[in-house]
Amino acid sequence: MQGWIVPPPKEPTKSRAEFTKERHKKVEWLIRRGYLRSERIKEAMLRVPREDFIPHMYKDYAYREVPLPIPGQEATISCPHSYPLFYEPLGLDKDHKFLEVGLGSGYGTALAREIVGPDGLVVSIEIDPLTFEFAKSNLEKAGYNDIVLIKEDGALGYREMSPYCRIAITAACNKIPPPLIEQLRIGGRLIGPVKKYRTQHLVLLAKNDDGIIKEVVCEVLYVSLRGRYEDKQD
Repeated sequence: MQGWIVPPPKEPTKSRAEFTKERHKKVEWLIRRGYLRSERIKEAMLRVPREDFIPHMYKDYAYREVPLPIPGQEATISCPHSYPLFYEPLGLDKDHKFLEVGLGSGYGTALAREIVGPDGLVVSIEIDPLTFEFAKSNLEKAGYNDIVLIKEDGALGYREMSPYCRIAITAACNKIPPPLIEQLRIGGRLIGPVKKYRTQHLVLLAKNDDGIIKEVVCEVLYVSLRGRYEDKQD
């Protein structure tokens, strides 16, 4: 993983109580650093055990600020700060219909489900079959049985349940895939990493009656989007 030093795999030794303590410390750290402001996102991060979404031999590193490998082609679970980094500017909130492109470990999906609440909806799409099965298993074990999981090319979205209030793309693309913009409702927001020369910018789009407003949030580093739009250039 370019730009990150991944710790070596090892048998986990930490207890559930130790993980809970680390989770609370991580949330406090995220608040101090300004990543975490929303009460709903904070509550979700306290409620969802991140360690349950990480492969066995990396479990002890659950709350380190480093992406960790998961099954699939170049697949990772992102650093803990990456989730509020996306969800805060996205304004993910109660009752939203949310589309996630890139299921990953299922951790971000579980967070989103907690944030949108019982009257919201989470749809997540994953192109890699190994990653899909890993995340699906994690979510089922954690009791998340009402998330719509789709094993397809996420860049094409999922029209059957569109339009969406919020969309998050968790892999870097050369441009935001047009089908995703089309499936975003008027008044909705979309966030995702966009490649620019040798860097990546986390870009926030807001869709209104007059068109699209774009804002750059910060520089990021993510694996590349796969599928129909992976080789498209600006």
